Amino acid sequence: MTTSNSKNFELDVAEYVEEAFERCGLEVRTGYDLKTARRSLNLLFADWANRGLNQWTIEQTTIALATGITEYPGGTLTMTVGGSGSFSVAETITGGTSGATASITSKPSSTTLAITIPSGTFSASETITGGTSAATTTVSAAVDFGDVRSTIDILSAVVTRDSTDFQIERVSRSSYLNIPNKAQTGRVNEFFLDRQITPILKVWPAPENNTDVVKFNRLTRIDDADTNTNTVDVPFRFYPCLTAGLAYYLAMKRNPQMMGVLKQVYEEEMQRAMDEDRDRASLRISPSYDYYRT
Repeated sequence: MTTSNSKNFELDVAEYVEEAFERCGLEVRTGYDLKTARRSLNLLFADWANRGLNQWTIEQTTIALATGITEYPGGTLTMTVGGSGSFSVAETITGGTSGATASITSKPSSTTLAITIPSGTFSASETITGGTSAATTTVSAAVDFGDVRSTIDILSAVVTRDSTDFQIERVSRSSYLNIPNKAQTGRVNEFFLDRQITPILKVWPAPENNTDVVKFNRLTRIDDADTNTNTVDVPFRFYPCLTAGLAYYLAMKRNPQMMGVLKQVYEEEMQRAMDEDRDRASLRISPSYDYYRT
């Protein structure tokens, strides 16, 4: 007897749905069965975001800092334009039709501008004008907030200057509010994540140059289950947990008598998966000599 020598077992959305229905003692019979199951699956992913760290969804993101600007998107936010060369970093741009405003934090390419979260909504094809440079260009497409809105939380951050990373500390909403002079400039050493629908990263002191960058590890959303042929954005070790959770969610709607046992199975599978999906590091214990006497 020989083994398969294969390690590519993977379920698509439809197969997860079939397995979950079977655990509920039911069968998938209509297109609506698949639709309601996909909805439950996406709600399950939202529940996972509230339960703790999903290690496979952690991404490292780098954002260029701009002199005097203290608020940045909690992810990557760029505007595609006709030409960016004549604009200045840290200046304010204004939409000629919409009246929307934002600040430029960097110029990634000749046709893109990295910007802060806009006040208002820029319109495709409208003209924007730089407040300092007086440069003008047209907006090629509506600004896509998808990457920023996928941010759930920021776990840690550093500011990089001259190829050296300096740790910056996270502060609470009240601590950031109580900073007396938020316009004070210097090397950034604190940050606060304002977890709005479009998260805002607030830093202090205000950056003193356009060359420092902030790098942070952020927890992001799991990809949606949009179609029945999609594979699911979870690692192999979470397959049993995902199936058990979907079965429990479906039982709420289709077979309430099964809820008790399916919830127990789901919680056990989730606990095992979360226990395994943890960060591992060496533990070092050093004796304290504070009270040592000879």
